[in-house]
Amino acid sequence: MSAIKEAVLSLFALVSSLIPHSDPVTARVSLPLYLHNTLTGTKDLFTPLSKGVVKMYNCGPTVYAQQHVGNLSMFVFVDILRRVLEANGFAVRQVINFTDVGHLVSDGDDGDDKMTKGLKQAKLALTLENMKKLGKKYADVFLEDLRTLGIDTETITFPYASDYIAAQIAMVRTLEEKGYAYVASKGVYFDTARFPTYGKLGNIDLSGLKEGARVESDPDKRHPIDFILWKRDEKIGWDSPWGKGFPGWHIECSAMSHSILGDQLDIHTGGIEHIPVHHNNEIAQSEAALGKKPFARFWLHRAHLQIEGSKIAKSKGNTIYLSDIVSKGFHPLAFRYLLLGSHYRTNASFTWEALESAQQAFLRLRRLVDTLPAGGIVPSTFTQRFMERLNDDIDTAGAVAHLWEVMKDKNLSGADLRAIIVFSGSVLGLGFDSEDAMARGLWEKIFGSEVALQDAPQDVRDMVGEREKARESKDWAQADILRDRIEKAGFTLEDAKEGVRLIRK
Repeated sequence: MSAIKEAVLSLFALVSSLIPHSDPVTARVSLPLYLHNTLTGTKDLFTPLSKGVVKMYNCGPTVYAQQHVGNLSMFVFVDILRRVLEANGFAVRQVINFTDVGHLVSDGDDGDDKMTKGLKQAKLALTLENMKKLGKKYADVFLEDLRTLGIDTETITFPYASDYIAAQIAMVRTLEEKGYAYVASKGVYFDTARFPTYGKLGNIDLSGLKEGARVESDPDKRHPIDFILWKRDEKIGWDSPWGKGFPGWHIECSAMSHSILGDQLDIHTGGIEHIPVHHNNEIAQSEAALGKKPFARFWLHRAHLQIEGSKIAKSKGNTIYLSDIVSKGFHPLAFRYLLLGSHYRTNASFTWEALESAQQAFLRLRRLVDTLPAGGIVPSTFTQRFMERLNDDIDTAGAVAHLWEVMKDKNLSGADLRAIIVFSGSVLGLGFDSEDAMARGLWEKIFGSEVALQDAPQDVRDMVGEREKARESKDWAQADILRDRIEKAGFTLEDAKEGVRLIRK
């Protein structure tokens, strides 16, 4: 981080330190928010186009099959991004699209449409009605997975590409009228030669693409990197000025985002695999058609979730679904907690052992929320440092590390500690601000359940009393002996500021 940014953060820290406490869930501190922008290649200060409102478009799934945990990790990231934006006082208009037509097997213009592939696998007739039914089926599975991961789907707009065909045709016609599109035998293509800054996102080396690195030579195209806007198909599709067919995958996102959010976006997200083709295509066609630059001011891209060093993918046969995680006895939010441990721009690694460790940590926090007294307050010093980490390009690992560090503070009351955990969980989406019967059952099984002292056996109550006397007289050796005896009787002790807590093992 630059010296200027450090100075700004220090100034905000000084101002915030003057505020003694904050409400546990709504605690907010004014801090600058920096996001790594793929468009500039730098970490930039974020400000929206309209004061207080953020327009965010997140490339959604192609709904021809169930989404695996690698796909879902992207949407956990954008949910945390949304929560951080809201914690900074912004209202967020968020769109996640469903691609239910037009996404070819490759990110270029090759192969079958993925939805057509899905129909064949499901042994369904090749009709638009069946295509929409298949898309709706897997969109519903995806939405349920999001809700299971703590994502509020009611606050998000989920458009289907097939519902915006008219908008896509209109955008293609605009590009044709402006001279950016041409008609060939297979359909309508975008002429990248007319857009001099093509490839600016991620500084893509076009020389390799032009030599055929992206696609095999296609005589239908004027240039190898031109991309399809409308693909002719006499078997399935919609009527258009260029014949029956369906839109290209790329034009769908431009048309949907424009229809719902307007000419320009504040934030556009996707996986890193979208940078060289899909997102550069979106920029070219959107800016050419709408005449607004930039199409999106901030581009954020999440790195892959990997298993044994490889990207999770159906083609690799290493897919894991959220349902697999739950069926093995893991809490779904343990997967979310696992993702918090690495920065979104760094490849995260999934192993069952790592998930087990994440679950242990998640349940320890959940147990404290369920057993500590309510009514505490969040010190502004904690809010300041916690949000400082998140405002530095969504540093979730740093924020979580700060939470665990603060939990060592013996001067915090149990109520204040609980308030800190609940606040942190509200920003990170860990669900600590509501009841969770599944989590309680898991932590009671692992850590044991709390027992009121008066409900413990008499011999255990006596030993607890003797230990308190030993502690008061600073006879630590005797106190340790009594603790060991209590543990042999099937109980563990936890010393808190409010007094001793008895846990049945």
